[in-house]
Amino acid sequence: MSSAATPTVPGTDQPDDLVAGLFTDGVIACKGAFSREWAAAMHEDIMAAFEEAIGREGGAVGRGPKRYYVEIHPEQLRGFVDLVTHPWVTAVSEAVLGPDYEIVEIGFDIPFAGAVNQPWHRDFPSPPQTYEQRQLTSLAFNLTAVDTTPDMGPFHIAVGTQFERGENFDHGMFPPQSEWPRYEAAGQLKMPQMGDISARSALTIHRGTANQSPHARPVLVLGVDAPGAGHAELHDMMITREFHASLPEQVRSHLHARVVDELVPIVQKHTIEGLVMGAP
Repeated sequence: MSSAATPTVPGTDQPDDLVAGLFTDGVIACKGAFSREWAAAMHEDIMAAFEEAIGREGGAVGRGPKRYYVEIHPEQLRGFVDLVTHPWVTAVSEAVLGPDYEIVEIGFDIPFAGAVNQPWHRDFPSPPQTYEQRQLTSLAFNLTAVDTTPDMGPFHIAVGTQFERGENFDHGMFPPQSEWPRYEAAGQLKMPQMGDISARSALTIHRGTANQSPHARPVLVLGVDAPGAGHAELHDMMITREFHASLPEQVRSHLHARVVDELVPIVQKHTIEGLVMGAP
């Protein structure tokens, strides 16, 4: 698949400007990074992977009613190399996580029609480097497979919350309900369109909202770590030897994946029990 990426990436020659939003709001975006055709092919790959995963134990993990998360292998996404070599993705990763950043996760989240509000949460407990030293050690890049509309359960993010310690959070991830009005007040609903990329700290408090439309809203997730962040242990990416040999060195040097003779289905390791039932 050809990239059809935007040829110029504003701010890549000024890393501080490029990533400032990650240290203030906790989220930034690159509009129109890929063509709509590229995003449509991504949609096809996501839905094919979902149909395979939903039929086996541990393939699709519930993240609330009518909402699933599926981790995939890079080879299941035709545009994988386009994505991980996109100049905006690489510039943000290097500026925040350093030149030796690690690609540790590729997957997708799908809220189908009838998905409900999730509880406010972060994706894992905050490490001391973040809440004490204000260092971000991981990023999640998101790409929507459809044009998001207000009735499709858009992503809701409480900006500026990525550096909260979370000592009173359940499992270090779920703030008490007494704090929810504060997150609601700081919340922004995101309406990305096909071809857009966003980057966020997964520690910024967020939730998926109720999908009141008849349509699914698939979102691709690319997880990137600083060295030593440890999230690779939650995932099990594999690539075949043939695919590994075909990759540019730029990709091989950052990809944290097992090289195997034959791919086997992934059994999802990163379950988030507090999301299974949705918000009360």
